[in-house]
Amino acid sequence: MKLLAAALALALLPTVSVAAEVEARTPHPFNVRDLVMMDRVSDPQLSPDGRYAAFGVRSTDYAANKGVNAVYVLDLKKGGEPVKVVDKGGSARWSADGRSLYYVAPADGVAQLWRVDLGTGAGGLDPARHAAPVQVSHAPLDLGGYKLSPDGKSVLLSYEVYTDCADLACTKERIDGREKNKATGTVYDKLFVRHWDTWANGRRNQLFIGHFGADGTLPAEPTPLSRGIDGDIPSKPFGDDSEFAFSPDGRTVYFDVRIAGTSEPWSTNFDVYRVPADGSDAPQNLTAANKAWDAYPVPSPDGRTLYYLAMKEPGFEADRFGIMAMDLQSGAVREVDPQWDRSAGALSVSGDGKTLYATADDRGQHPLFAIDAASGKVTQLVGEGAVDGYSVENGRLLVARDDLKHPVDLYLADTRGRGLKQVTRFNAERLGNAKMGDFEFFTFKGWNDEPVQGYVVKPVGYKRGQKYPVAFIIHGGPQGAMSNSWSYRWNPQTYAGQGFAVVTVNFHGSTGYGQAFTDSISGDWGGKPLEDLKAGWKAALEKYSFLDGDNACALGASYGGYMVYWIAGVWNQPWKCLVDHDGVFDARMMYYATEELWFEEKENGGTQFDHPENYERFNPINHVKDWRVPMLVVHSGQDFRIPITQGLGAFTALQRRGIPSQFLTFPDENHWVLKPQNSVMWHETVNAWLKRWTGGAPSGQ
Repeated sequence: MKLLAAALALALLPTVSVAAEVEARTPHPFNVRDLVMMDRVSDPQLSPDGRYAAFGVRSTDYAANKGVNAVYVLDLKKGGEPVKVVDKGGSARWSADGRSLYYVAPADGVAQLWRVDLGTGAGGLDPARHAAPVQVSHAPLDLGGYKLSPDGKSVLLSYEVYTDCADLACTKERIDGREKNKATGTVYDKLFVRHWDTWANGRRNQLFIGHFGADGTLPAEPTPLSRGIDGDIPSKPFGDDSEFAFSPDGRTVYFDVRIAGTSEPWSTNFDVYRVPADGSDAPQNLTAANKAWDAYPVPSPDGRTLYYLAMKEPGFEADRFGIMAMDLQSGAVREVDPQWDRSAGALSVSGDGKTLYATADDRGQHPLFAIDAASGKVTQLVGEGAVDGYSVENGRLLVARDDLKHPVDLYLADTRGRGLKQVTRFNAERLGNAKMGDFEFFTFKGWNDEPVQGYVVKPVGYKRGQKYPVAFIIHGGPQGAMSNSWSYRWNPQTYAGQGFAVVTVNFHGSTGYGQAFTDSISGDWGGKPLEDLKAGWKAALEKYSFLDGDNACALGASYGGYMVYWIAGVWNQPWKCLVDHDGVFDARMMYYATEELWFEEKENGGTQFDHPENYERFNPINHVKDWRVPMLVVHSGQDFRIPITQGLGAFTALQRRGIPSQFLTFPDENHWVLKPQNSVMWHETVNAWLKRWTGGAPSGQ
């Protein structure tokens, strides 16, 4: 009967979405259907003259269970509504003359580069009168990423190829041959065998250059630039065009890459290379002296200085990224911002070369900062909430910004952050009808009496004098943070909309509180963070009388999932239920089953076979005998970061001990749950579990 009920629930999901659209037009508490149907604004790009904004919007095709990407253009001078210029495509970039947009979209099932020429009117461009799109590339392989040259005459292209092939056609032939082969086996002789959610196929992302012909199209076979490089450009699985760049004169190309060899899974040694843009010479390593991470090259406008980000500790992915400046003539390197105790995001540079721009986590926010290129002085430009993307052109600053109550929209300011105003209002009707909970940050004394920050979200419909059940959310990473930002996975407002208060703590190890705070979790996963969580829970209960401490459940994913398994054995007293998503259950086996070994070795002080005691010190599996709290375990089949056997092992332990438990799995999802209908099922299953064990209603109602 349970299996039948689950099947019926799945069959009803598309129908439920129709009802949800009706609900979306009337006032109601925020819910998961609101979440999955939000339009997702991203990738803001100012035209060269700063007048027009191009950006991406992902809408949801719920019936097809996928997102659909489109490109919009907004005239920032006239205002009004943005114009959709591309129905299905993304990664839009302006041409050098500002009259066209390039973007990536499929042609016959292969991702290609396209161009759309915008129309003109009396007052300038007229996006509504754009011409029919033109296919620019005709390669046999999917385009992975691109970047236009400053003069607009050529373009950097990334393709996944067999590095021993002489051209793209060779790679295509080998792919086709493999698909025709009836034998399905693959022999590996080194790691990675699989990474994130994909099995290794022997191909590498490599960098090429193509030159536009008189007709504006590219040759089918571009010129290779990274030949001889055993690595991925951009990096897998999440690299993008911020990892390669042209020099201002277009004659040189810079890129970052980690040489794979036989040490790729335990190395973070990315380096920055340069290569002639005509491919006439082999790439040259510019940062070989630093054995840690060097990446995200950005040349100065005069071409004399190369800015990039660098870590100092090899093998540590969460070390602080400092901003470096290399004199390209002498090779001398200096750190621009040694006094700034934050880790910078990808860089850009002002037109006069005097100012660098970067985002960084900062005490529960993710602002945009300006850094003086000469002195390293840091100035916050856009503070509250989170800046997810930005563009700087001709004295204007365009930012994609969100917070705990608003998904991303675009905002315009001058380059000092002054006069910030909202210029897009996607989701306005849905946001107007979906009621959300107010939130407040609080600070308390955590481990060693050091200040630790958290926040509380009130439930929708909060009434003074009543108590509400609590969702205590533990963030992942562990070098991450629960911040004043919007999320499409762990969004506190989905719990607030169900009548729960939310409490979360940015324990030792979180980002945005200085590098020493972030570093402190390594080797101490179950120590300082647990003390912070206990102290934060106590402080929240004392400060906020509406929290029902006797009706609370703890939830977490990834490291947060590890912590849920850990507290199940060592701090289970406060909790009515637990929810664990893709958590680490057995630290010992995790070392041998995961893919990015540098993470495990850094966090545990070396390999498991050399330091087994470190892996056992805070190993949840060793405390299963003390488990007692009902637990929902969620783990997906394509999660290669924390493989599914971790979740299956925990569920086996729960069932064998006779503890009420459920196991939810998605065979087609990775470490995250991304498909719209899967997201709805995830939230509804989690919400039902919370309500089952807490009663789901506030005291006094």
